Parts: sequence; structure tokens; C-alpha cells
Amino acid sequence: MAKVRFVDETTSGERRDARALDVAEERLTLREVIRRRVFEEVAELNAGRSDGRRGLVQPTETERTLNGAGGCGAPRLQPQPCYERALATFARNGFLVLVGDRQIEELDDELDLTSGTEITFLKLVPLVGG
Repeated sequence: MAKVRFVDETTSGERRDARALDVAEERLTLREVIRRRVFEEVAELNAGRSDGRRGLVQPTETERTLNGAGGCGAPRLQPQPCYERALATFARNGFLVLVGDRQIEELDDELDLTSGTEITFLKLVPLVGG
């Protein structure tokens, strides 16, 4: 079993460890890596262990209103819509994914996962007026 580390970065240089994920497989598609990360983040939000201000899962304004500021009220976030939003954000270049120094461009690209693999999610900020 490998422990893969997720790192979140922004174009302004901010960098923070997001979490680690245990994976039994040696290869997974980017789509599956995103799915596992999102489902784990939603579970943490729903359990009240995260405030939802970091990570791929960003509750919508409606979800924040319904769930309260901490994200732990009822009704809870559903992982599937959050996962679909993350895929849509990737598709419109809202974030890039890097494994080592290699950019992963397609959701169905397979990633070689060994213990210590670092997967960076680089969040892009749209230009104002552009």
C-alpha cells in the first residue's frame, strides 16, 4: 500500500499539504484520484473536521447557508455533486494537476503511484477583466 500526499498550491506561491491518501493500487487515473480526494473531503466536512475553506471541495453559497458556517448542519453535502463540480473545474482549467514535474492533462491519464508520490493541485486564479 502506498501513501500518496496531496499538496495544494496557488499561483501566488501559497503551498500547503492537503492530506495523505492510502492507495492499494500502483496505478490510478486522475479521475479516480480526484474522486477519492473529493469523497474524503466531503466526509471530513460532514463530520465537522474541516471548515471547507481549503481543498477541492468548496461548498456553494447555498450549501453554506443550508449547512451553517461550519458545514456540519443538516442537510449534509453530497459527494457526487462535489466530485462533478471538481471535474468541471478541472475541465475549464480551474486547477492543474502535477505529479512530480509532470502535468497531467487528461482525466483518464494513469498515474504511477508509489509511496511518497506527491500530487500537486495548482489552483489557477482567473485574470480580472480577461
